[in-house]
Amino acid sequence: MRFALNVPNFGEYGDARVLAELAREAEESGWDGFFVWDHIAWEGAENYADPWISLSAIAVGTSSIRIGPMVTPLPRRRPWKVAHEAATLDRLSGGRLILGVGLGGREREFDFFGEEPDPRRRAAMLDEGLEILTKMWSAEPFTHRGVHYEITEARLTPTPVQRPRIPIWVAGTWPRKKPFLRSLRWDGYAPVGSAGTPLTPEDVREMRRLASERRGDDEPFDIRISGSSNAESPEEARRKVARFAEAGATWWDETLPPSGMSLGEARERVRLGPPDVG
Repeated sequence: MRFALNVPNFGEYGDARVLAELAREAEESGWDGFFVWDHIAWEGAENYADPWISLSAIAVGTSSIRIGPMVTPLPRRRPWKVAHEAATLDRLSGGRLILGVGLGGREREFDFFGEEPDPRRRAAMLDEGLEILTKMWSAEPFTHRGVHYEITEARLTPTPVQRPRIPIWVAGTWPRKKPFLRSLRWDGYAPVGSAGTPLTPEDVREMRRLASERRGDDEPFDIRISGSSNAESPEEARRKVARFAEAGATWWDETLPPSGMSLGEARERVRLGPPDVG
């Protein structure tokens, strides 16, 4: 199992310099990944840092830690622009980007700006957008005539560093099957529990069983679980995270909450390093 930090992009974290400093400390403290939220209208929040610009600062200030947005709501962005940004960031970081994508879970972030609020249409936009992303990363000219997007003889260079492409993790609410099945076409799944219900190791076992059944076991498939081990003792945290690892989760994302933990306390948590699961 690998260990990452899952960090808001607003409030005390809404400054690219702060995020870059935290990422540097995370790398020095033994974390494997540093992932940044992509929100523009969180209830009661102020000071939003753009995640892609922040990730560029993080890429320059680190050398080994995996980085990425977790997650970018692709239907709220233009897929060709995300393709360009992702390819540039992958090259800037030396091939360390993981691209987390999803529908976008907060309708107000779409309503405020006249974007598509219907989740079913956003799901179709996500699928179409992912198809465009991967074609643009090929450096070959292509034309696309879809329901939501049209592209004529587009070609993007340079290509990302990673081959065959940048890893894509798809977010979704478990146990809804459609988002999970979408993720199986890509490289990983970033689930959240339904209606605030925490995910369990038993959930992960079922995810892993279905992934093995539908994809086989020849190609790796990541399952990322996010949560907090901060309230537990080191031994309790170790047992909690180890149960998810044993069930088949490949990444633990330690969430730094947007409230209830000061930036100073967050720095202390980062410096403690990831849970020791042996």
